[in-house]
Amino acid sequence: MSNSGKTITIEQIGSEIRRQPQQEATLIGLGLNKIGRRRQLKDSPQVRGMIAKVAHLVRVVEEK
Repeated sequence: MSNSGKTITIEQIGSEIRRQPQQEATLIGLGLNKIGRRRQLKDSPQVRGMIAKVAHLVRVVEEK
């Protein structure tokens, strides 16, 4: 299963204030640091795992 060309767009919907340091670091790793910011990242198991760790702070944007 190859996801070489696929990308995923995520948007930050929650604040990292008063969150665990690991969650804040995960947001920074995803390239997010403010509510409303969007990033388009390569769709990989590593990125999906990071999204799962902060699922309550981000959402996957469906673009058509």
